[in-house]
Amino acid sequence: MNIVQNTSKFSVKEETYVTIGTFDGVHFGHQKIIEKLVKEAKKANKKSVVLTFFPHPRMVLQKDASIELINTIDERAALLAKTGLDYLIIHPFSKEFSRMSALEFVRDILVNQLKISKLIIGYDHHFGKNREGNITQLTEYSHVYDFNVEEIPAQDIDTVSVSSTKIRRALASGNLKTANDYLGYNFMLNGDVVNGKKLGGKIGYPTANIDVKENYKLIPKTGVYVVKSNIDSKTVFGMMNIGNRPTVNGNHQTIEVHFFDFNQDLYFKNLTIELIYFLRDEEKFESIEFLIQQLKKDEEIARNYLKNNL
Repeated sequence: MNIVQNTSKFSVKEETYVTIGTFDGVHFGHQKIIEKLVKEAKKANKKSVVLTFFPHPRMVLQKDASIELINTIDERAALLAKTGLDYLIIHPFSKEFSRMSALEFVRDILVNQLKISKLIIGYDHHFGKNREGNITQLTEYSHVYDFNVEEIPAQDIDTVSVSSTKIRRALASGNLKTANDYLGYNFMLNGDVVNGKKLGGKIGYPTANIDVKENYKLIPKTGVYVVKSNIDSKTVFGMMNIGNRPTVNGNHQTIEVHFFDFNQDLYFKNLTIELIYFLRDEEKFESIEFLIQQLKKDEEIARNYLKNNL
């Protein structure tokens, strides 16, 4: 899959089959739509294209700092790359771009830049200035500019929307199994390993502190998780705590991973952590000794889970 950072930089000889959307999560509902796009494009000897936008329009138009997305843009691109898609175009969303009329969007972007032959789009899709464009206008423009429009059935789009909502709710409530089942893969967090207070090493449980830079990335419910990561081409398992470390009077949220049977300097490495199983809620213990006892129990449960389920 080729990634293009702006529609103006997109250049192909062949005509294209295009779908447009956020595709946050790239879950099974999204995969169904993209699978259809890829299959039809190949059959017609065209190129398959997903057009998405970043930042998310709500970040730009509403200055919405509370928005929480299942994927960062890099995670989304990596997941889309697995679908067989030919091109992912990530177009910068700006206030100026939002003022483009529906006609300008179709004529200048879809027709002139993307060489569109067919658009596969949801029944409730709106686009252009003030979201004035809709499926009716798209159909009218398609006759003028000679491309086809295929409307994704309402029930399929509703399924996609419901799935995304359920995934977010499941992650917020610690129902990791439901979230991962809907995603079709393990929910992940990505970040650099940064310096912490090194307390974990002193109590026999050294941790890698993960700094997730993207403030729009959804962080799951606080608590302890069984996790895995790929480090230097090797799969390593462990347990991760998301929370404020109340036992040691922590005052901000951290993401700390203790890897099993692993002893390597990870500082400043970039790691992707896959969340496999939710172990328990975060607790405040009476003392460090009680915390250590609980960590030993957590490790035993985590290792047994991995032994019996992987």
